[in-house]
Amino acid sequence: MKNRGIAAILAFFLGTFGIHKFYLGRPFQGLLYLLFCWTAIPGVLGVIEAILYLLTTDDDFHQNYG
Repeated sequence: MKNRGIAAILAFFLGTFGIHKFYLGRPFQGLLYLLFCWTAIPGVLGVIEAILYLLTTDDDFHQNYG
């Protein structure tokens, strides 16, 4: 079972490299983040996703990410 707090921390601090996507079991998305880590796009998306992870309920998070 994935932890919402850990996913948010990984997205905020290591979102540029897509580490949170690998943690959540989405390796293809993680590879895309890794391929584009030289741009600012994955970093911005990581911060946005961290906020979204924190705003979702535990039930919704576990439903989406198991």
